Amino acid sequence: MNVPPKPSTYFVTGTDTDAGKTLVTSGLLALASGQGLTTLGLKPIASGCQRTSDGLRNRDAQVLQAYSRPYPAYHTVNPYAFEPAIAPHLAARQAGETVSLDDLLTTLEQRPMASHELTLIEGAGGWRVPLNEEDDLADIARSLQLPVILVVGMRLGAINHARLTAEAIRADGLTLAGWVANSMALDFTERDANVDTLERHLATPCLGRIPYLGDDADDIELARRAANYLVLPGSD
Repeated sequence: MNVPPKPSTYFVTGTDTDAGKTLVTSGLLALASGQGLTTLGLKPIASGCQRTSDGLRNRDAQVLQAYSRPYPAYHTVNPYAFEPAIAPHLAARQAGETVSLDDLLTTLEQRPMASHELTLIEGAGGWRVPLNEEDDLADIARSLQLPVILVVGMRLGAINHARLTAEAIRADGLTLAGWVANSMALDFTERDANVDTLERHLATPCLGRIPYLGDDADDIELARRAANYLVLPGSD
């Protein structure tokens, strides 16, 4: 069984909004937990949350929660939740709040990351999405010096977006630990040729090629399906 070093923590980013970060993050967690590893998925800040009797809940965070072992409290997974489905710093502003990088890092330090064999911290949107007026979500990875997994949404423009994001990650002094090609639709032409081009240019392990999985299942089932097309970062 191929497993990553213990413990391992990675930051997951995407080429853009809706590239498939949650699908890949939860798929990797499902793969690891299926191999008997302890796992923790974190979504530090989330917008587009729904009001429930238990408070604001984000569907992406709930999927990460479902594949975390041991099963964590929701607030452990998603400490900052906002209702509007807009950029997190704008959603926080509408709620009359400002999320500081220091406060967010302090919150993350209280999470049991070191006690899990695989921890994945999912960002929001792409690499340069603002956290507040001065900091980006990328500053979480930079502050913690985390290796990064890049999710590439396979659609027109994917090559350019992926190469630029990879350049930005490396320019920030971080390691691009791997990337995943996530198919967004059945009719994307030259998908394999695009993936082959990215393999040459990104020069880091491809952790999986996820085909279009359809829309006939909920997010938890889709994560289980995605796991079949992935390998864990750091695997031999």
